[in-house]
Formats: sequence, structure tokens, C-alpha cells
Amino acid sequence: MLRYKTLQIISGSDSSGGAGMQADIKTATSLGVYSLSALTALTAQNTCGVSEILDIDEKFVKAQLDTNYEDIKCDAVKIGMLHKRTLIKEIKDFLLKNKIQNIVLDPVMVSTSGAVLLEKDAILSLKNDLFPLADIITPNLHEARLLFEKDINTKEDAQNACLYLGTFGCKYVLIKALEYEEGFSIDCLYSVETKEFTYLKNKKIDTLNTHGTGCSLSSAIASYLALGFKIEEACQKANTYVNEAITSGSKYKIGKNTGPINHMYKIMKD
Repeated sequence: MLRYKTLQIISGSDSSGGAGMQADIKTATSLGVYSLSALTALTAQNTCGVSEILDIDEKFVKAQLDTNYEDIKCDAVKIGMLHKRTLIKEIKDFLLKNKIQNIVLDPVMVSTSGAVLLEKDAILSLKNDLFPLADIITPNLHEARLLFEKDINTKEDAQNACLYLGTFGCKYVLIKALEYEEGFSIDCLYSVETKEFTYLKNKKIDTLNTHGTGCSLSSAIASYLALGFKIEEACQKANTYVNEAITSGSKYKIGKNTGPINHMYKIMKD
């Protein structure tokens, strides 16, 4: 009997379908991985912005995880929006209790407009409680600045930020969407063990349809880990997937403002 490769997703919902849990599931499905979900928050949003957020009690988040895991084990975990310290503690307990492997932590801390989504005690808990359990953390530029507590404008700044974030115990750091070269978007991957840096460089695509890019990259990395790839190759393949999804998505119009990337480009015809 065949067995699916499985990804446990822990993230918030995007009612418009472009980011969050919906983007994670679309990404995993497109890459041939079966998704399990544990929602942390509900949002009412569209391509123009977020109108409301409904918090989900941390005990119910834990119940989703425990119930899933009792029946279906996971090959990898992608963690997204965790908005409070008590929820972070529950996630930590679940990961430790079940000795979960292949953990991708996307520290969703800053909105597209730059608004901070976590209080200081939750940010500290994220660093101390979850970073040590993660195989890789994937902050974007705004989140890396907040975690590093310094500005990041140059290649050297990015390296120093990676070195600092690596001290919290994760195995790899990937800072997404660096902008130190005009016309390019650069992801900086750092191995804590080898001290090596790898740069994933793409030409910027002229499109407004970039909603869900960060969520999709981290869930693609987690999907490739579930499929058995090592982190370096998983990051390379995930980078290619997202870049191609942005390119394909640039051909479409959906909504009035910042549209999504095309998560399904691998399984649909343009």
C-alpha cells in the first residue's frame, strides 16, 4: 500500500486564499504532499487588506495537532502565524512530546505594511522556545530586522543577522527578499554547523501579484523536506517554485489590489 508524504501546517487562515494556510495547502498539494492543518487564527481579508482577525484558543490549536498526530504522523512541519506567547508554548510542547523532525519556522511577525503583529514577550518566546527546535527559520527582511534589532541594508548586514539568529539554536537561517542589489531579490541561506552562506538570487518581476510569497516559500521548503530532500536542495527547489509561481501569477488579474502568486502553475495550463 502506498503512503503519502505528509506536512503538518500550523498557521493562520487567509479568507482571500492568497496567503496563510490556504497558500500553504496549495503549495504542498502542487508539490505532491498531503497537508494536515492546525489553524491558529482566522482573518477576514482580501487583496486590499485585513478587516478582522479572530483568535483561536491555544488549547484548541493543540487539540487539532494532537488529534491529527494520533492518527496520521507527519514527515515535516511548517509553522507560520503564532501571535501570542501561550500559543508558542503549546506548539513547543507538541513538537517536543512527539519528537517532530523537519521543522520549518516562518516567523510571521510583520505585515506587508510593516506593522508588528507580535508583542515583545511573544517575540522573545519565539526566539527562546521555538528557534532551538527548528531545522530552518525563514524571516523576511522586515522580520529579520525586528529579530536582529538592527537595520539590514548590505550583504554584510545580512550575514551578521544570520550569525546572530543562528545563536538561538536553529540549524539554518534563511533571510528572504534582501534588497542590497537593485533589480534583484536575494535570499541568504546560512548553515549554523558549517558557517557557510548560500545566496539565491532572482531578477525582480514587474507585478503586483506577490501576496503569499513568504508563506509559500516556507511551505515549499517544508514540502521538499517531507519528500526527503536535504535543506540546501529543498531551499533551492522552493526558491525556483516560488519564482516560477510569481512569473505565472503576473499574467493573471484577481482582486483590486495585491493579488496572489499562482500556486497551481505546475498543475494547470496558462
